[in-house]
Amino acid sequence: MNAEVGRISERRIRNNRIRRRRELRHRFMMCIFTILLVIGFSTLFFSFKTKAQGNDEEILYKYYKSIVVEEGDTLWNYACQYVEGSYYNSYDDYIKEVIMINSLTDDAITVGQHLILPYYSPEFVS
Repeated sequence: MNAEVGRISERRIRNNRIRRRRELRHRFMMCIFTILLVIGFSTLFFSFKTKAQGNDEEILYKYYKSIVVEEGDTLWNYACQYVEGSYYNSYDDYIKEVIMINSLTDDAITVGQHLILPYYSPEFVS
């Protein structure tokens, strides 16, 4: 009987050791996973770069100008005159903005028509 009780005790001790090793391994893996997760999110968060405006870059302010369309004027001519390359990808983008601002249905304009045109200037007017 004592031998049987001893085997049961040994089995219980062995099972407890196995369970503790599993728990320790599980905790260790969770710790490693948490560290990797923190490193991953930190890398992702700090990898976003911002473009700060340097002192050598000119600051431009956006303004609007009211004009009266004259003979021979087109929106393309205005785009050539007022487009600032760092703010518009193309003349078409500028023309689309002018059409939107002035509630035009297309790019057709007529002599004598009043238009509002956006433009950029380094001068700040308050």
